[in-house]
Amino acid sequence: MLVTGAYGGYGRALAVDCARAGARLVLLGRNARKLERAADAVEQAGGEALLYPLDLEGATPDDYAELAARVGEGAGRLDALVHCAAHFPGLTPLEHSDPAAFARALHVGLTARWWLTQACLPLLRDSGAGRVVFAVDPGPRAFPAYWGGYGVAQRGLEALVETLAAEQPGLAVHALHLPPLRTPLRARAYAADEDRLARDPAGFTGPCLDLLAGGGEGA
Repeated sequence: MLVTGAYGGYGRALAVDCARAGARLVLLGRNARKLERAADAVEQAGGEALLYPLDLEGATPDDYAELAARVGEGAGRLDALVHCAAHFPGLTPLEHSDPAAFARALHVGLTARWWLTQACLPLLRDSGAGRVVFAVDPGPRAFPAYWGGYGVAQRGLEALVETLAAEQPGLAVHALHLPPLRTPLRARAYAADEDRLARDPAGFTGPCLDLLAGGGEGA
């Protein structure tokens, strides 16, 4: 199983619980040192993980093709891909958003997720039970103002999931709508001492584990 954003709040919690469930993991993220710490947590949970440092912002489709090839060679198969990586610089009115920051959030949150999925499709189909899970933040749908490119990416992910599920009936494709979680990303939008809705990410890995185990219909 390949997890992106594997050292972030939700990605790391999910990787640890997947390790406890017996999954073999490939952890992807841009910071090698943080990936190593996530791998240590996976090993403490009784699992094993291969590390793949990669910056989704700058990676090209060729980089993702190489990643898929290396995963296939190193692990032999890929049964699941879980997208947790995202970029959110903070709440800003669209009118005043930095163009580069808007593009970065949209790319990391949507385009890069698709490029990686596209590269991994052959492996996922070959597994016979391939699953793709896109973590989606429903916050920008409920309160759309000021989320910028990040918010646009979240809405785009829902359309991507519907399209991919319709075109790939042999794969289980899911949008995992996350509740408010206590993560570094959310801390850029809400002050910790005022955010009474946020939960510990470790308390919400169960729904994703159910999807990975075969529960729920695609999309």
